[in-house]
Amino acid sequence: MTKRSLIRRATAAAAATTAALVLAACGGNGNDSSAAHNGHNAASPAASAGAPVQQGDHNADDVTFAQGMIPHHQQAIEMADLAATRAESAEVKKLADEIKKAQDPEIKTLSGWLTSWGEQVPAAGEGHGGHHMSGMMTAEEMKQLESSSGKAFDTAFLKLMVKHHEGAVAMAKTEQSEGTYQPAKDMAAAIITSQSAEIARMNALLGKS
Repeated sequence: MTKRSLIRRATAAAAATTAALVLAACGGNGNDSSAAHNGHNAASPAASAGAPVQQGDHNADDVTFAQGMIPHHQQAIEMADLAATRAESAEVKKLADEIKKAQDPEIKTLSGWLTSWGEQVPAAGEGHGGHHMSGMMTAEEMKQLESSSGKAFDTAFLKLMVKHHEGAVAMAKTEQSEGTYQPAKDMAAAIITSQSAEIARMNALLGKS
């Protein structure tokens, strides 16, 4: 009896340690000690089912970030497309081209994440009216931009794009603090860096005009 109970105890202890290690690997959030304490209770069945690993990949905030940033970027690209034929300033045209080149691949990446998560990918053109995300232009503002050209376009484009970029930076900061999917948090960091730099450039160009 004693040998058997010792073996049972050893087996249980080993199982608890394994579960705790699995949990620690998934979480990586400093809760290792609590995971080790309750590892032999609730953790091992869940760990063996693989549920925590899948759920730990991303959360609702990651989905919100991706679903929000796609139409946000799409609208920025629409604005950038207008600059090619309407802008007077070579610097505005160059900036618009850079915005398009940076944001197009990000839309593809964000769409790929949503598809892999089994979430809805926003359709093209959903940036109009229906979304009230930070910095998004209204349909009316878009029409005004479309109907302007030359210096008037340059000024309107820069002012609206500064507001647009500020909105994207705010969304990216939320993702950094609330999201759990590391590639999304990395993209958020890149958006904050690049778009903050572009905001500074645009404000400088507005100061010249």
